[in-house]
Amino acid sequence: MKQQSLFNNMSNEPLANRLRPTTLDEYVGQKHLIGPGKILYQLINSDIVPSMIFWGPPGVGKTTLARIIANQTKANFINFSAVTSGIKDIRTVMKKAQEVQDMGEKTIVFVDEIHRFNKAQQDAFLPYVEQGSIILIGATTENPSFEINSALLSRCKVFVLKSLTTEDIAALLNSAIISPKGFKEQNIVIDDDLLYMIAGFSNGDARVALNTLEMAILNGIVKDQQIIINKEVIEQCINQKSLLYDKKGEEHYNIISALHKSMRNSDVDASIYWMARMIEAGEDPLYVARRLIRFASEDIGMADSRALEIAVATYQACHFNGMPECNVNLAHCVTYLALAPKSNALYKAYEKAKHDALNTIADPVPLQIRNAPTRLMKELNYGKGYQYAHDFEEKITNMQCLPNNIKDHRYYFPTNQGTEAKVIKRMEQIAYLRKKYQKSEK
Repeated sequence: MKQQSLFNNMSNEPLANRLRPTTLDEYVGQKHLIGPGKILYQLINSDIVPSMIFWGPPGVGKTTLARIIANQTKANFINFSAVTSGIKDIRTVMKKAQEVQDMGEKTIVFVDEIHRFNKAQQDAFLPYVEQGSIILIGATTENPSFEINSALLSRCKVFVLKSLTTEDIAALLNSAIISPKGFKEQNIVIDDDLLYMIAGFSNGDARVALNTLEMAILNGIVKDQQIIINKEVIEQCINQKSLLYDKKGEEHYNIISALHKSMRNSDVDASIYWMARMIEAGEDPLYVARRLIRFASEDIGMADSRALEIAVATYQACHFNGMPECNVNLAHCVTYLALAPKSNALYKAYEKAKHDALNTIADPVPLQIRNAPTRLMKELNYGKGYQYAHDFEEKITNMQCLPNNIKDHRYYFPTNQGTEAKVIKRMEQIAYLRKKYQKSEK
């Protein structure tokens, strides 16, 4: 009976609905769009919201943001499903929108999964968007360039919503525990590390995180008028064993370091293992993919330029497939990077160039390579002495392109690894031709 009394006050309404924010101040994430001074923030507060498309993964707040916009702009809000609605339904809703427009009221029509509409259905919105009868807000998880017809897309501003960070979701989960709309009355006991476990498992999806928390609380251990959530309860709810990243993130960085150094050491098995540890612990696969893109240039570079192409393709595959399907895409990329020839010549080149750039920040661009679009600039010798490489047989000139103070500095020193060995020969050829032209000029 003790357990029954603890759960009596819990609402049947899903937690995600109960906690849905109603103002921008309550909204979590997307600070690149709705942070103070950002474009969407200013449009909303100025009440000059245009028709727009929200493009982003599930559970990042597309519907919630549309509702907040409707609330803050005092517009009528119509929620429209692209799954269940046809052209007849669209026209009925549009007629009502025109009627309220005649009364001086605005209507926001929110279309969830707008990419599911066919061309004819999307075209049905066009005249009403053009006339200003409605403000259309569409939400899609697919690239709008491919899934929304060009006529409608050209009349909408596209905003890209990003996956929520682990910190964003952990804060949201903590808020759910202490909020009167959440579980404040249930006296929940849960360690911060476990909140991070749920946040990591959710893969940037707030809805998944809140649903998981709700399930964990319903299956928690009841003791002394408290509901205690431990690691075993969480693992049962997410149906997998999880590595705990501590709340300071130390273990997170230890494991990404282990992955990076295993690939650098060409240890394929260790590389796949550490990647699997991260993914099975609930790490965001897109974060792993971004680290692989960095590695492809930092530790392989010109030794195998295909590495960067494969790493970028892996990021796209992770975006398209999501978890768990993208785990094999990551394994593919990690294996390729581990086996590829290694060179850090590009990394070292940039660091040297950065040092010079910071110490010569005020040095002028040589006149011969300045742009000269106006007569005045030409009179000031902008572009004078410029040598157009295509006018030369070998497409090489002896023209100076660095500032005078560092004109003889070199940054890139290729290794003999992989295809970078060919780069050495090409650079030797370029150096030879420059000396040849230099002698011919004397």
